[in-house]
Amino acid sequence: MFGTVGRTAVVAGIATATANAVNRHAQNKAAEKQQAAANEAQQAAPPPAPVAPAPAPAPAGGDDLVSKLTELAKLRDSGVLSQAEFEQVKALVLNP
Repeated sequence: MFGTVGRTAVVAGIATATANAVNRHAQNKAAEKQQAAANEAQQAAPPPAPVAPAPAPAPAGGDDLVSKLTELAKLRDSGVLSQAEFEQVKALVLNP
């Protein structure tokens, strides 16, 4: 009788160990699926918005008054300079 009880205990222990292994396997699979979903969501995120380029530098030969004022007017018309900023810089150009 002791032999049967001993075998039953061993079988029960094996069954418990097997059940625990199956549970760990299922948990690992669920964790892998969650990680894969998180990776896909991160990769599907839109790229950051591009930064607007800096305004072009003044032309190399822009020492004459007309070219400076023309360049300032272009910057104002494109929205880089406000009307007030345009007037301030224009005053500096005209009265150095």
